[in-house]
Amino acid sequence: MDRILVKQGRIVDPANGRDEIGDLFLSDGKIQKIGGNITEDADVVLDASGKTVMPGLIDLHVHLREPGFEYKETIESGANAAARGGVTTICPMPNTKPVIDSPERVKDLLDRAEGAAVHILPIGAVTLGQEGRELADIRGMKEAGAAALSEDGKSVMDSLLFQKGLLEAAKYKLPMFSHCEDKVLADGGVMNAGKKADELGLPGISNAVEDVIAARDIFLSKEAGNRLHLCHCSTKGSVMLVDMAKKSGLPVTGEVCPHHFTMSDDEISEDDGRFKMNPPLRSREDVQALKEALRDGVMDVISTDHAPHGEEEKNQSMRTAPFGIVGLETSFALSYTELVRTGYLTLSGLIEKMSVNPAKVLGIDGGTLSVGSAADVVIAELDVPYRIDRRKFVSKGKNTPFDGKEVYGKVETTIVDGKIVYQANAD
Repeated sequence: MDRILVKQGRIVDPANGRDEIGDLFLSDGKIQKIGGNITEDADVVLDASGKTVMPGLIDLHVHLREPGFEYKETIESGANAAARGGVTTICPMPNTKPVIDSPERVKDLLDRAEGAAVHILPIGAVTLGQEGRELADIRGMKEAGAAALSEDGKSVMDSLLFQKGLLEAAKYKLPMFSHCEDKVLADGGVMNAGKKADELGLPGISNAVEDVIAARDIFLSKEAGNRLHLCHCSTKGSVMLVDMAKKSGLPVTGEVCPHHFTMSDDEISEDDGRFKMNPPLRSREDVQALKEALRDGVMDVISTDHAPHGEEEKNQSMRTAPFGIVGLETSFALSYTELVRTGYLTLSGLIEKMSVNPAKVLGIDGGTLSVGSAADVVIAELDVPYRIDRRKFVSKGKNTPFDGKEVYGKVETTIVDGKIVYQANAD
């Protein structure tokens, strides 16, 4: 394994209160030394002067599509996309074909992921086949390596069954990642309910579709005593509910995706599938509430909900296109541009949302550049603008509304377990 010396970068490590110019020495897959001028012999020396060195990002919410939908994404292509975006650990959701709902399927996913560019921590389904009728083998999936539970893509609409799932999650110390959507109330909507939906003649999805399930899951979680993580929060109501839960001392965390704090439904220019995601782009009022919630610590995590689809699937009306956009290769730049350059977060605050806090949600070591920790490191150039170009994505999915957008925060190098897995000059 290469010995890597990172020289004279701005080392930003919020877990240790560090923000200073210095060196980092990596060997045997670990961070061995950190300091002002390290002179260890190294196989690779990376000049990070003028650049930022930070812990690898952790994305709690991605869709890799394998097994079953490899034309959309494979574990390999998704992991490579993560590496290109500075993400060193990803948590794939279970809505593959077959669904990841048993110990055998968790093990199969981990076997498939062996040799992937980044760490992959599977999330198991709450119910068999995600059909909402019978609990999956939660204990068995935990023992097989599942990091959390989720029915992502849908909610467990049977409240009693979901309560039983929460109790099992608490028993085996698995966080529950909750997709908050009342499918009946959604009533076939394809974008945010409001003026823009009316202009385009498209059926809308009200904020209540998210809010009522968020409230239900918080109260059920309170009784079950488990850790609850609300995925892809998009509404002002969700912000209020998470804030209420935190003030009540509940172990509830909230996640926001970059698209939900970067775009509003006002910016949907036409009936085009690239703007279709679930939950949808919301109002400017919701966008502002999410930014303030990230600033104020109400929302803990930034994740992508990376959801690749085939070109032909997304190149149609929102009425018929599938929900979802890709995000692994753009999440850091969008977040840095929208939140740090505008003053909502410091750079350390952003790293907390994208690395430190996700590790805490999972209860894993990570999100730090401490000596002895895994050598998961990202080097980024923050001050030079560039334009997002979907043609350069290594993900199989090119479905993004941000093609051509000027951003700051370009990932230059990604290191996982002391191995360089991405360098921008090799693009």
